Amino acid sequence: QVQLVESGGGSVKAGGSLRLSCTASGLPYVLQCLGWFRQAPGKEREEVIIIDRDGSATIFDSVKGRFTFSKDNRKSNTLSLQMNSLKPDDTGIYYCAADRRRCAQARGRFNYWGQGTQVPVAS
Repeated sequence: QVQLVESGGGSVKAGGSLRLSCTASGLPYVLQCLGWFRQAPGKEREEVIIIDRDGSATIFDSVKGRFTFSKDNRKSNTLSLQMNSLKPDDTGIYYCAADRRRCAQARGRFNYWGQGTQVPVAS
């Protein structure tokens, strides 16, 4: 069984930065697709970025140029999300997700999810 734990959330002012981390445990080597999602108050959860095992990534248009990711297999398969130039519209709960399938199959139906971490961005 795979467990995902997010960390690094917290309040920030517009224009500021935050770095979120997601640590996978319990057979993380089987994971083929990793991703970050977010859910704003009153809205549906949306994709922020998904990364396939070959390193190819799909990034949500509204965060391109501001959010970047990194994956460190030496640190318990930690997936990080660096968020810069944050806007109030970036406010939400950020979730880490993973799947044993490649992203083409997993997209829209990830099997494993973290509990989420809050990111309130004040104007």
